[in-house]
Amino acid sequence: MASRTSPTERQRRLGSELRKMRTTADISAENAARLLGVDRSRLSNIEQGLRAISEDRLRTLANACGCTDEAYVNALADMARPSHRGWWERYRPTLPSGLLDIAELEAHALRMRTAHSVHIPGIFQTSDHALAVFRVVVPALPEHEVALRLAHRVERQQVLDGVTPPEYVGVIHEAALRMQFGGRKVARAQLEHLLAVSERRHITLRVTPFDAGAFPGAGQTVNYSEGPVPQLDTVQVDSTHGPEFLYGEAQLAKYRSHLNWMERIALSPEKSRDFIHDIARHL
Repeated sequence: MASRTSPTERQRRLGSELRKMRTTADISAENAARLLGVDRSRLSNIEQGLRAISEDRLRTLANACGCTDEAYVNALADMARPSHRGWWERYRPTLPSGLLDIAELEAHALRMRTAHSVHIPGIFQTSDHALAVFRVVVPALPEHEVALRLAHRVERQQVLDGVTPPEYVGVIHEAALRMQFGGRKVARAQLEHLLAVSERRHITLRVTPFDAGAFPGAGQTVNYSEGPVPQLDTVQVDSTHGPEFLYGEAQLAKYRSHLNWMERIALSPEKSRDFIHDIARHL
């Protein structure tokens, strides 16, 4: 199979996990390549996500590394299998790859936990709200890219509409609720949409009011996606140059603590709905 020029974040993650498995077992790249029947450069490409690995070779490597966590190995094998083309691939290469990686991450998540301080979660943004956000990007986006980003954002929302959607637990700060992207009418419609989706059984939205005080990571957007096993959880955070994906053990622990803190000081789901309704009523 030919090398990839631009691996997806999921492909890079698989390669990273395989390298971690090998180095933890103290197996050299040369020995691992010999075991798999490939040359050293091909193994390097596999560990960078530039080349695919067959399920048989993956399991051979796991066995040689003494990895006895069957659930973890099965999850890696699932990542290695050729998958159907996700809807987000239609936007390649017309949109930044990071946006497509977010959609793919959400599509494979079993549970999502998020914290937003300034923005409404993208997965719940109305078209008018999202359009207002895209129109204040610096430098300004051309109209055709605004349209593409809007279409992509709307399609992202289908992940919560499936037969077995992932559980979603989101904390939204009062500041985000009071931002009037697009003006009062658009802001009111956005809050009413939040109230509607919060009634779904698999979606929990909680509000952190101003008077809750300080909290870690103030101003940062955090999206924590739980995988089939804890080792494959992923944190996505926003930055000025695009989304970043983090999955080191210490990083995952840090953001779990961050989210636990945010959820601890937030209002209950019921009080949060009342809070959102009150803000919307006064717009």
